[in-house]
Amino acid sequence: MPSPRASQALSRFTVLDLTRVRSGPTCVRQFADWGANVIKIDALMEDAAGEQPGGPRQGSDFQNLHRNKRAMTLNLKDPKGLAVFKRLAEKADVIVENFRPDVKNKLGIDYESVRKINPRIVYGSISGFGQDGPYHKRPGFDQIAQGMGGLMSITGAPGEGPMRVGIPVADLSAGLLCATGILTALLEREVSGEGQWVQTSLLQAQIFMLDFQAARWLMEKEVAKQAGNNHPTSIPTGVFKTADGYINIATTGGRIWERCAQAIGAPELVTNPDYATAPARSKNRDVLNAAIGKLTEKKTTDTWVKELNAAGVPCGPIYSIDQMFEDEQVKHLGIAQDVPNKENRHIRLVGQPFTLSRTPTSMAARPPEFGEQTDEVLAEFGFSAGEIAALRQGKVV
Repeated sequence: MPSPRASQALSRFTVLDLTRVRSGPTCVRQFADWGANVIKIDALMEDAAGEQPGGPRQGSDFQNLHRNKRAMTLNLKDPKGLAVFKRLAEKADVIVENFRPDVKNKLGIDYESVRKINPRIVYGSISGFGQDGPYHKRPGFDQIAQGMGGLMSITGAPGEGPMRVGIPVADLSAGLLCATGILTALLEREVSGEGQWVQTSLLQAQIFMLDFQAARWLMEKEVAKQAGNNHPTSIPTGVFKTADGYINIATTGGRIWERCAQAIGAPELVTNPDYATAPARSKNRDVLNAAIGKLTEKKTTDTWVKELNAAGVPCGPIYSIDQMFEDEQVKHLGIAQDVPNKENRHIRLVGQPFTLSRTPTSMAARPPEFGEQTDEVLAEFGFSAGEIAALRQGKVV
């Protein structure tokens, strides 16, 4: 029996998942969680026990990336395996891969080769630096992209040297942007009837995510610097010590700054010429932050969150991850979700961050075991029992 679909939203699409590690699986997860027929193709040479890029198969990272999929094994280096892949590709809608750019060409599964047998295919590729150009053969890694993409130069406290972000933001962004590109190509296919090659890279994604910091250079030739917990343009915005911890306070514009000053019991700060205007607050940021900090230390974080929110001042506690999942709003949103499984394993993962009113998503199926649905998938694509047995005997699957 086929695994249950997570949603009906994308149920008409079949996706062949050739991805590994993080950026590619992040892309494909969007299709699996919204109901596409996702077939994860495990390289037959992989260690079935779980020693693979991305961590153990039963580990939290792998489980979070590969729910709602089915899996089969296939030796793409064998000509018979390549023939099997092409039969699958004839009926598929989407292929996603994140090999180094030259690998797919050597295997004969590149876009041009697949397009000859299925002109409607939408082919998604994620690389470290692009499919061509002077760096295209370099191996890609998230932290390398964070550094080359400018992010580490603006992260961390001034004078402490470059700092990586605490999540693999280049990997995750590249995956989500690739999924967006594939969905865009699928929409266009409804008009033209033809597929396309969707390309992105960790470097492109990281630069795109710089957003206004990148635009500051392109438009005004301003090179952003490290600002620690301070916002580079909205002042005062940052982390302030409280009686029992810390709080984030964010002011954008004069009116919110006035409300903030009133709420913390320091209305005189508004009329002080050193803080009366945005340029003045920027120039005197450190002194202003110190003045605010002396006041916020007098009450608890919870008290300040209530009082500042009541005054219309954006603020919030700074949680550890366990505290975050205990927050009443986080619980209400239901983003932590259990995955049903016959093995009665504890699988609780991070759900999708957006909802659809008519075709919701769910944790419908646990991540597949190594090649778990090989026979099932091949049969659905028209392979006979005899063909499947021969492929197994020949160590093609």
